[in-house]
Amino acid sequence: MPHLPHSPRLTPPRPWTRLSDSEWAALLPYLLHRSPQGRPIPELRARMDAIFHIACTQAPWREVPGAYGKPDTIARYFRRLTHAGLWPRLLEALAEAGPAHPLRAIEYFILRAARRAHRILGHRFLLLIRRIGLRTALPGPPWLLPDPLLSETLARLPFPVRLLAGRAPKSRCKAWFSSLSRLLRDAGGRARIPRSVRLAWA
Repeated sequence: MPHLPHSPRLTPPRPWTRLSDSEWAALLPYLLHRSPQGRPIPELRARMDAIFHIACTQAPWREVPGAYGKPDTIARYFRRLTHAGLWPRLLEALAEAGPAHPLRAIEYFILRAARRAHRILGHRFLLLIRRIGLRTALPGPPWLLPDPLLSETLARLPFPVRLLAGRAPKSRCKAWFSSLSRLLRDAGGRARIPRSVRLAWA
């Protein structure tokens, strides 16, 4: 079970660089080493450099530098990793890793790449991100995204017991139902988050 931090946090940005030997050694056990046909994948390290490069620059896959291989090949490998559960496993590993662990050095790269996986992995992935608290992996500001943890938020909302007995002041009832309405709205998130907001999100 991953360690849950005391409060959610944002990971400081780090400019993209190629993986160092220690970073690559820490990442390698989590990856898919063979193609669907069973052949060893050549230039695996270059593929991950390309994935992290695109994730950190927010560029489309077609802008993968030619030195790292064909953009379609890189994008397909990213999707394979995503369907294989790489990003949830890495997030859980980060939650358990100590401050000196080599994965910590590429935490920002991993979280930025994980943002691209949320459309494939859906709400359960957002739930994992919120529970672990690595907010940089979220694809936008938390208050604009669906909140699968609504039940925990509701548990912290003081319920006016007198409301049940019909003795609560109308103003108190109105305020409570207003809070409940906001929570239900927040649970669904925004139908569309403006691109400018997503790009500005750390």
